[in-house]
Amino acid sequence: MTALVVLDSGEPLDGWLTFNKRHTPAAANAYSRIRIDSEMRRSAVLRIALMSSENFAAYTLARSHPGGFDAFVEAMNAKARKLGMTRTQFVDPTGLSVGNVSTAADLVKLAKAALRHPEIREYSTTGYYRAWFRSPRYSLSFGNTNALVHRDSWGVTLSKTGYLSDAGRCLVMVS
Repeated sequence: MTALVVLDSGEPLDGWLTFNKRHTPAAANAYSRIRIDSEMRRSAVLRIALMSSENFAAYTLARSHPGGFDAFVEAMNAKARKLGMTRTQFVDPTGLSVGNVSTAADLVKLAKAALRHPEIREYSTTGYYRAWFRSPRYSLSFGNTNALVHRDSWGVTLSKTGYLSDAGRCLVMVS
């Protein structure tokens, strides 16, 4: 849903985003190698959020949304309603809150909507990606959290993994 809201916003994918210090504490199992005040293009931020579950990237996408973080979460819930996801509620863009709830049936609706976007298909199935930052200049390598995207025989066209202690390991995938 984070990716759909980013693409729906119309904000340029080649625009630069800054990874600012969080205004809310990160969940207990959130870790990021990205340095505060680093800058990266929106397309790359979206890619690492999707393919490697880089939660600081998802958070930064929300903070950079027109209207800010709260407007982003509102847009997530509005999009869920528009897609007919009647048993879904979002409270954050990272997926790390137990307040984010959905059903398998609603996630099928979300996957069908995501499939209509070539960027989401490509970014979510990227196997490995070297992300380049400016100011400061450095790079980090990221790998997809779904091992099946590395196997051509699976023909994965859309993928998103997740993990919470309360929910366990989660996967939405189209193959």
